[in-house]
Amino acid sequence: MSSVAVTGLKARKDFDGLRPLALAAPLLLLLLFTFGTPIVALLSRAVYEPTIANALPRTFAALREDSGAGVPGEPVFLALAADLREAQAAGAVYEFAKVLNTRLPGARSQMLSLARSVARDQAANREGMIRTAPLLGEERSWAAIRGGASRFTSFFLLSAFDLRWTDQGSLGAVPAQQAVFIRVFGRTFLIATIVTLATLALGFPLAYVMTNVRPAIAGLVLVLVLLPFWTSILVRTAAWTVILQKFGLLNDLLLWLGLTSERLEFMYSRTGLIIAMTHIQLPFTLLPIYSVMRAVQPSQIRAAQSLGGRPFTVFRRVYLPQVMPGVLAGCLLTFILCLGYYITPVLIGGASDQLISNFIANYVNVDLNWEMAAALSFVLLASTLGLYVTMTRYLGLDLFKMG
Repeated sequence: MSSVAVTGLKARKDFDGLRPLALAAPLLLLLLFTFGTPIVALLSRAVYEPTIANALPRTFAALREDSGAGVPGEPVFLALAADLREAQAAGAVYEFAKVLNTRLPGARSQMLSLARSVARDQAANREGMIRTAPLLGEERSWAAIRGGASRFTSFFLLSAFDLRWTDQGSLGAVPAQQAVFIRVFGRTFLIATIVTLATLALGFPLAYVMTNVRPAIAGLVLVLVLLPFWTSILVRTAAWTVILQKFGLLNDLLLWLGLTSERLEFMYSRTGLIIAMTHIQLPFTLLPIYSVMRAVQPSQIRAAQSLGGRPFTVFRRVYLPQVMPGVLAGCLLTFILCLGYYITPVLIGGASDQLISNFIANYVNVDLNWEMAAALSFVLLASTLGLYVTMTRYLGLDLFKMG
């Protein structure tokens, strides 16, 4: 075969290999612009916040010429007054005060009051501005303002770990009354772990029974398992509010069976939250396990038993290693989904049972603090990806190859 023919054959093979990619290109581009781009834009706000730098250009120029590290002198205050006057006229002072308040609690109301006073020439010098906004007389306030000089910041990511830069330039923990995020992340991972183990304890025996009964019975059980799965998660959660309330079905059943002598508080408790999440997540754990169990040949078990293997030994050394990929896949899928739960903790969990997704939603919808929401989202996404990479690299598990 000539070299020209070989080259042509190779080019044709390369083209055939690119054809599926070309067919999928429109969908990939759609996903990129409608799904990937908004996520990247949101996560970028965790490290990019230009509001303070844009609002105080004169102030930062004056601070660079000021030799002191604490409360600056009169020129800096005059520059701050000019910046606030311009921001007030442009309608940007509220956004500046809101962002500064995330770094310096209590600064929003004082900055808004100072901007109004400066616009009316009622606070034109250093003493008058400190009298209107007492925070400007404190070193920590100017440390927070100086921290906003750069448009790129680590403030929000550090805050997601309850850390701050101290005045000495070192990392330190935030005050105890403000340290909430490590506790919330710990609670989120703890509840996700408990729910994953609960679904495994229920799903593994059920999947094993389904593989060892007649196909008709196995199909019926599978339909019963999937029936809640086909129902909206909001409807299922609302149904659990009826079942778990103090005078609900679960309390009636426990009293009728004589297991309790008084009605228990399942609603707005961690116990009720775990029960509801376990019910919702059970199909996600069961289905991968069931699909792998169906692939195990019964002849292998019989062969191991005929060679003298005891039932537990056969289960541990022959059966379990073959179904372990399905177990890990189901547990990983359930665990990752539990990390992002929002509706169920709101409707069933108590105030001390809210997960990290509830805080993210609150920062987006209530506090309008997109930067903090982006930082928490980044940490949650990084944790999820890190968990998946760990499972795929060290345990040889790939969800994309399961099925």
